[in-house]
Parts: sequence; structure tokens; C-alpha cells
Amino acid sequence: MAAAPLTSGTAHAAEPYHEEQAVYTANTDGYFCFRIPAIVKATNGDLLAFAEGRINNCGDRGDIDLVLKRSHDGGRTWGPLQVVSRGNGDTHGNPMPIVDERTGRVVLFTTHNPGTGSGGRDPYLQISDDHGATWSAPREMTELILPEWTHWYATGPVHAIQLKRGPHAGRLVMSANHESVGPDGQPIAGIHLAYSDDGGDTWRLGTSAGGADDTIFVNESTLVELTDGRIYVNVREAGTAEGTRAYAISSDGGESFDAPFRMVPELTMPVVQGALLRLTATDEGDARDRILFSGPANPGKREALTIRSSYDEAQTWETWQEGKVISWGPGGYSDMVKIETDPVAGPVAGVLYEGGVAALYEVIRFVKFNEAYLDTPNGSPPGLPPPPEPGPTTADASPRYDNTAYVRGGATLTDGRYGDGIALDGVDDHIEVPYNPDVDLGDGEFTITTWFRYSETTGSHVIWWFYQWGTGAAQIWLRAEPASKRIRGVVGTGQGDANITIPGAYNDGLWHHVAMRRTAARVTVLIDGATVADLAAPRGSVTTGKEFGIRSIYLGRRIDGVNPFRGALDEFRIYARALTAEELRDVREHNVPIAGQLRLRLPFTTINPQQ
Repeated sequence: MAAAPLTSGTAHAAEPYHEEQAVYTANTDGYFCFRIPAIVKATNGDLLAFAEGRINNCGDRGDIDLVLKRSHDGGRTWGPLQVVSRGNGDTHGNPMPIVDERTGRVVLFTTHNPGTGSGGRDPYLQISDDHGATWSAPREMTELILPEWTHWYATGPVHAIQLKRGPHAGRLVMSANHESVGPDGQPIAGIHLAYSDDGGDTWRLGTSAGGADDTIFVNESTLVELTDGRIYVNVREAGTAEGTRAYAISSDGGESFDAPFRMVPELTMPVVQGALLRLTATDEGDARDRILFSGPANPGKREALTIRSSYDEAQTWETWQEGKVISWGPGGYSDMVKIETDPVAGPVAGVLYEGGVAALYEVIRFVKFNEAYLDTPNGSPPGLPPPPEPGPTTADASPRYDNTAYVRGGATLTDGRYGDGIALDGVDDHIEVPYNPDVDLGDGEFTITTWFRYSETTGSHVIWWFYQWGTGAAQIWLRAEPASKRIRGVVGTGQGDANITIPGAYNDGLWHHVAMRRTAARVTVLIDGATVADLAAPRGSVTTGKEFGIRSIYLGRRIDGVNPFRGALDEFRIYARALTAEELRDVREHNVPIAGQLRLRLPFTTINPQQ
């Protein structure tokens, strides 16, 4: 949707600006990394930035403290780290702070769970009456958890809200997600609200609900008050054909939901937490209503942290292209805070988010911006790959396509399984097939096959790697790990992964035929005709997020150059359909050029010199 025009006010007359600061940096203050940011503005004007300080590693379970940093100057500088709740070997996290604007009290919800082994998560409450300088001891909130919620419990994580309108004005409202276990042993997910009418001293469990049907699996939640006093709840969803976000509305201050959760397909993003913030409201004298939503925009990977707006009270949302990309790089969990309305700059807010340069979780950054900055154009994603460099090629023998396959690093022909094959030296040799629509397998069925031969006993050796890489990215890969006596792989869509582990390294120096096949329901891997892996196929496209910079197909190394293969390959093929068992046998036993959606066939019979 396009931005709503201004009819009055000065926001668009202001010059756009933004400032950026690192608040938490990995491997500082005695912590391995910091995750799960949440932020509020205290009534004395200080910004309070909460996070989990993860001591030994960046995993979700372990020795984790709940920590805080403070800014006295609107986010330009940040003070020293303060431990709000020390884990002492356990996990204290999932911060959900809220400020009572009437009293100045800061209320903080967290969850605690054992740092090792099994054990459930329970909600705890802490209170500060001096703007976060000191805190009460954590108090377990047994009144906010039902006995059947034994499988999972998580507050927020994001700021909670105080209602300003209607009969419940002044009420504090928090949200959390929970899971119980159904008769079939599968988790049943739900979202619940809780509220306090006495400044956080006592809390009552409000409404609790799940998805409208079994395809909606609700998770982490964020809240905003609409101008008519209703509460809009937007949640992370496990990933369906309609997207990864869902919503519900409460019209009675959190005591019930008007209807079950429904999907919000226009908020395209990976399966990850997001945050809501009221920036402007016409009933408060602003020129227009504007609600912000922050989260990564790349639906296949946690990157491109973007703020999108709604100008009609969350009925519709901007596309990510219409929104403002805060950072094109890695971007994960986030929270936002309204800082002020400046007479010159207009409304000023900030976003606190997980980011990095080379990888996610290197830093938690704070970006302060005015409304005019949100309305500046983004430009094109900088991660789009450049055209491939020229070099020697090997012919594509598929009948309808003519994909260019580049031979890199000096790879040479060798004796193959059928005629010649390609020898890779384990240093820089590999084959690169630039991305194009012919080799875009999307959300359809496919079969990938090749012969491989190697005898290494250490290292990781990529057989093939498609499209993207990184945790949660849309990708297809297969890699031999001989030291662990296994072959591993992934078929990932950004909405889920099929994680493949095959016993045995097949590193005997003999030729082995591998086929990976995806149907609508299953991902199957066969080696030498035997099924060695069979698991559920994830929903969605294996090229999700390609507009953010999809890469080539590589044989013999990962896309970023690591895990080179030392050995030989022969007869690499890509089909945009699932081959039958009989067809796979003909390919394996007789090298039959099976027809029908053969998108790429590299027989490795020739290497053509660079033109």
C-alpha cells in the first residue's frame, strides 16, 4: 500500500535523519553474545534497553543473565551494563518491559528455565520504582500459567503496553505464548494476555486463544493499542502457505479475543519475532494514524531489518519495498520505542535490533530516526550478485536449456563413471552455474542427481550447494563429513528445513550415485539406489527471498568458498520434477538421458577454454 498523504502537520517538512549506535557487542562484558532485545522509555526520559546476556555460547538454553543498558540522551550514547536478573547457571530471558506513565513504575516480565537438561519455563515479574536503577527480586507469576501449559511458555519478547483510551485506560497489558500437549502427543499452541489495573501489583490472566484452524501455529507476540481502544495482537507463526504472521483483536482490554487468529500474508518475513509501535495518532493531534512494524524483510533469511507502516490501524500494511530498510545485512529480533515529537524533526523513534556484518548476533544496534527518514526510498539491495566472471566452461547437455557452467580453479577432466568426469582438488576447484529462471526450482518438485567419488577422512566436502546459505535460508545442499562418518544435507525454504543426516561417509574411493528428490510431501535421498533418508518436505519455495540476492549453484564447494570437495564428480543433473524409482534406476544403471523437465545436465565430457 502507498503512504497516506499528510493533510496537516510538519513531519514531511523535516529533514530525514538517523543515528546508529552499537548497544551490546558480542564477546564483551563477560558474555559470549547478546540476544532478544526489548526497549522502553522511562518517565524521566531515559531509554532502557534490555537483552539476554548469554555467557558460554549463543544457544537459547544455558547460563543466561537478563541485562540492561541505559541512555540519558535519547539513544546517542549508552551507559554500562547492569544485571537485572542473574541466571547463575540457568536461563533468565524473554524480557517484556512496560512503563506505567501515571506512576513512572517499570514492570518487567521474564521467563526462567533450567540452563541444562529438560525443564519447563515459568514467568517471573520484577518491578523498579526508580526508572530501572534498582529492581525487586524476581517473583514467580503462577497466576499467569495454567497447569496444562507444560510444553512451552514465553513472554513477549518485546515491550508491553499501557492502554490510553476507553473504559480500561491506564490498564497494563502483557502477552505471552504457551503450548500444551494434545492427545496425539503433538503441541497445541496458544497466545494469552494478562492485565493489571493497579500499576502492576496484581495481575489477572485474560484471554487465551490459538489459530483459526490447525494450520496456524501461533508463537511470539507483540501488541499495539488502536485509536478506538482495541488491542491488536500480531504474532510469529510457524510458517504456512499464507505467510509467517497472524493477528487477533481484543475489544475489551484483553479479557477476550473478538475472533481466532488470522494470517497477515502481506507481512512477508522469515519465521522470527517482530515488534509493533504506535508512532502517531490523529486523536492525539497528529496529522495521521501510523503504526510501525519491525522485522527482517527477506522471507528466506534473517536479514534486511525493515520497518513497515500501516495508516489504517493495522488493516493493511506496506510492502517491504514501500517500508524503510534499516539495514540490508543480518537482522533478527527487534523492538521499537517512541522517543519524542520534536517541533522541527517531527516524531522521533528508535529500533533496537539483532544484527551483524558477517553474521547475525554480532551486535545489538539502536537506530534513532525521525518520520521523514522512514519515507526516504531504499534503493536496490546491495547483495545482488554481480555477473559471473568469464572462464572455461563445460557444456550443458539438457535438450531445451543451455545453461552456462563455469569451470573454476583449474579443475580438469578425469576418468568418470560414464566416460569422463571432473576432478576437484579440494582447494579452489569447483563448478559454478549462474542463477537463472531455468534452474529456479521454486516450490515445485525436483530431483538432483550426480555421481561422486572421494577418499578423504577429514574435513567437510560439499557435493552441491544451491542458492543461499546461512541458518534458516532458502537453500539446497549436500555435504560429506567423513570424520563424523556421515553425509548431511538441507532442503530449506525459509519457512522450514528438511535436515538430512545419512549414516556413512561413502569415502571408499569408489563411485557412488546420489539422488535427492522432493515431492509435495517428502524429501528423499537415495545412494546407490537405496533410500538413506526420507522426511517431511518443508512448505514453500527453495528460492524464497531471491530478490535480496540469490547466488549461483555450486558443485564442489559452499557458495562462500568454504568446504571444498576433493575428489571427482560425474553426470550432474537437475530435474524440475520427481523422477520415479524406475527412472532413477535407468539413470544410475544405464546413464539414460531421461526426458521431461531436465533443466541441467553436466556430463563433464569437455572443458571449453575461456572466450
